[in-house]
Amino acid sequence: MSRRRSYDQYCSAARALDLVGDRWTLLIVRELLAGPRRYTDLHADLPGVSTDVLASRLKDMERDGLSTRRRLPPPGAAYVYELTARGRQLLPVLQALGAWGESELGEKRPTDALRAHWFALPLLRALEGEGEGLVEVRLDEGDFHLYVGAGDGPVYGDGPAPGEPDARLVLDADTCTAISRGDVSVTDAVRHGRIAVTGDGTLAKALREA
Repeated sequence: MSRRRSYDQYCSAARALDLVGDRWTLLIVRELLAGPRRYTDLHADLPGVSTDVLASRLKDMERDGLSTRRRLPPPGAAYVYELTARGRQLLPVLQALGAWGESELGEKRPTDALRAHWFALPLLRALEGEGEGLVEVRLDEGDFHLYVGAGDGPVYGDGPAPGEPDARLVLDADTCTAISRGDVSVTDAVRHGRIAVTGDGTLAKALREA
């Protein structure tokens, strides 16, 4: 493997950027926070990345201990990529970047791609302090689920929740965008009828009673 490019500065921020500062790397981390993903799924959910660049970034991440590649047992028999414990430690980095970038989000441009699960990390951040549990989110653009308060493992997933969620949120993309921009909190959106909450879990009850 080729030598990793470096800023050659004795600074922890520079060392961190040596690992994750290349274009697409942190967005690959965002996708892998959902758990193991196949190469084809990663490519589909990272519109704009070339196959060569994606393959190169995944190799770099594996070399640097941020992710691993393994083969699924039959009948799947496909390779999947997943974050290591070191890679999962980038969650608060992405959360901080998302919070810092709220003011840059603005209105969706005609050229902007959108996947429903890209709202997962902003919603996860917005739900901090509201409790813990499995949350299913339903949008017109698609469903995803969140593991609020999760420790190890995935923090979100694409599609409906596996099993009965502690809370189910039904809302539209405009409300998700407003939450992502910091214009409204989840609890305020619930109070004003912008989010419908169902479920019998403590998280659902906390959101309805907030």
